[in-house]
Amino acid sequence: MINVLVVEDDPVAADAHRQYVERVAGFTVAGVVHAGNEAVRFCGRHRVDLVLLDFYLPDTHGLAVCQALRAAGTPVDVIAVTSARDLAVVRAAVSAGVVQYLLKPFTFASLRDKLERYAMFREHIAKPGEVSGQADVDRMLATLRTPDHGALPKGMSGATLDAISAVLVEAADGLSAAAVATSTGVSRVTARRYLEYLADNGLAERRPHYGSVGRPEVRYSPLS
Repeated sequence: MINVLVVEDDPVAADAHRQYVERVAGFTVAGVVHAGNEAVRFCGRHRVDLVLLDFYLPDTHGLAVCQALRAAGTPVDVIAVTSARDLAVVRAAVSAGVVQYLLKPFTFASLRDKLERYAMFREHIAKPGEVSGQADVDRMLATLRTPDHGALPKGMSGATLDAISAVLVEAADGLSAAAVATSTGVSRVTARRYLEYLADNGLAERRPHYGSVGRPEVRYSPLS
């Protein structure tokens, strides 16, 4: 179970974020605090794996919280949950070790996607041993990425890509293009196009599935 600390100064938003986290399998809320200093103290006293961190806090900036956590040697990861759109802030967040950046306002589906990708990333890096090569490193880091809707090929929509990605995340054993088409209501050709896009961009993987007769069927799976 991944323990999450919600850091948000608005009590209504904080409660909403708490409820969102509790709806995602594999995650539990360790606590909710409303200020940066509270967050640092909480992480020093309790087991916290992940912090959902608002940047605009009443006592300090979220970036200062990240720096304080690092200075204290607290082994937590941070997902920024903020309305801060300044590119300088985004750059500073990356430098501070923020693993994901989620702009307000956001939907439950958007947060769920970030959390599920984070969980997959943790699963990758928790395995013993060494990576076999660059492809393994790229694959692990790709689990933190989300599709770039602004750079989608012509004729593809972000909403359809989100729907297909969500269906795929729930299918640990993989799905065929036909199964994805049935689940999302798009045509098989459309489903295959989006699935191929996800696979080509390191967000899914193709696996041949051998049945009793005929050619193997291609199944698409979330990265494992």
